[in-house]
Amino acid sequence: MLYFSRFKMILIWVAVAITVILAAPNLIPASTLAQLPSWVPKRQMTLGLDLQGGSHILLEMNQNDLIKDRLETTRDEIRTLLRDAKIGYTGLAGTGRTLQVRITDPAQVAAAKTALKTLTDPVAAGLFTGGSIQEMTLDDSEPGLLKFNVTDAGIKYRTSTALTQSIEVVERRVNELGTTEPIVQRQGDDRILVQVPGLQDPQRLKEILGQTAKLTFQMVDQSMPVQDALNGRPPAGSSVLYSQDDPPVPYLIENRVIVSGENLVDAQATYNSQNNEPVVSFRFDSKGAARFGQATAQNVGKLFAIILDNQVISAPQIREPILG
Repeated sequence: MLYFSRFKMILIWVAVAITVILAAPNLIPASTLAQLPSWVPKRQMTLGLDLQGGSHILLEMNQNDLIKDRLETTRDEIRTLLRDAKIGYTGLAGTGRTLQVRITDPAQVAAAKTALKTLTDPVAAGLFTGGSIQEMTLDDSEPGLLKFNVTDAGIKYRTSTALTQSIEVVERRVNELGTTEPIVQRQGDDRILVQVPGLQDPQRLKEILGQTAKLTFQMVDQSMPVQDALNGRPPAGSSVLYSQDDPPVPYLIENRVIVSGENLVDAQATYNSQNNEPVVSFRFDSKGAARFGQATAQNVGKLFAIILDNQVISAPQIREPILG
């Protein structure tokens, strides 16, 4: 017959009691649990998708759309660059991964190559590929005809960048559901795995993920301290928005939108050449660039906010007019 000392018996029963207390919240109804004293443990075990069910979705990037969008952006750039350089052209068209343009005056071909050189310059891609990549190459083997080709490295870079940005947006959307510990993670080179334990309506998840992200650039209202706006009433034409930090930081934001995401043609994660800190560079279309340039010229020294889905992503200071 086994014999345990009194000390061991007490230790065993204490361990059993602690286990029962910690496990109890999983057995007691939520309504009863809410009425118990504050010192009683109320944290329930988080069940995974296999135990409590939920929604599971695998999202895939459409590389053909990425290439199409990239060619559209490049086409607009070619128009602008050749127009500014006063170079005549014809036959600007794209197919597959290639965009071509014919220079009408053979004497201007060299000038056209110089004007369009920025299209084939290496792209800083430190956050994603550890260096720089050449996104496009130039084929000028046929006299007067310039062909720009999207490289494999360029497609991989664009896919990786878009995937990283999409994961951030998906996480933000899934968190709106208020579920416990959703899973949003990268799977392979072009897919995002989304698992939401406890969500029994996959259609609702599809609808939320299908919403278009709203990106805007707006001025920070510095006419009064944001705390005064929180305690009282914000000035007319301004609202209080919060950052995505933990805890969230309040900002007093002017309602007027300077530029919206519709005018954004490119955004890249890169490094500041002076201090090697990670930064995000963005490029607008001609209309967006004009609006943004005018706004920054008129508000040097002030703050402007980058807002995604009504959350302030960043609020940098305008040190000088940002033109071009």
